[in-house]
Amino acid sequence: MSRIGNNPVAIPEGVTVEVNENIITVKGKLGELTQEFSGVSVKIEDGQAWVTRPSDSKEHKAKHGLYRSLVLNMVEGVSKGWTKELELVGVGYRASNQGQKLDLALGFSHNIVINLAPEVKVETISEKGKNPIVKLTSFDKQLVGQVAAKIRGFRKPEPYKGKGIKFVGEELRRKAGKSA
Repeated sequence: MSRIGNNPVAIPEGVTVEVNENIITVKGKLGELTQEFSGVSVKIEDGQAWVTRPSDSKEHKAKHGLYRSLVLNMVEGVSKGWTKELELVGVGYRASNQGQKLDLALGFSHNIVINLAPEVKVETISEKGKNPIVKLTSFDKQLVGQVAAKIRGFRKPEPYKGKGIKFVGEELRRKAGKSA
């Protein structure tokens, strides 16, 4: 079932991985992440992390690939970081930030102001003639994805004109509209 779990996770220079009972801690230049695990065992050998399972039961196979992917995401996050870019498509849609406060004008009667977690760095790019872009960066992949999904949820792209907040590079399913 899980071929992903059989692959080792390479640990780059400057990243330390520690395993204490059922908690794995990954430290790097960008930050520190911890993750609880169960049903598998994690070993650190020769600059690689190996995730092994005790049996071939369905539950152990599922957790094998899951925890290997989580460890890989943690190692990549503390060494390189994760980035999500959101594009605001629509007339009058604007985005600006001051520190960790993101201010969105999305066609409602009021602006939406969001206070972001200190682990997430936000940057807004506004060029004349192009749609505004909100760039989120962090070492925690789950947190970046969660914040991006929350922002996208304020104004999801609609299928007729494509107005709303979408991920950069996202392909939208478009509808034809009414034909006279």
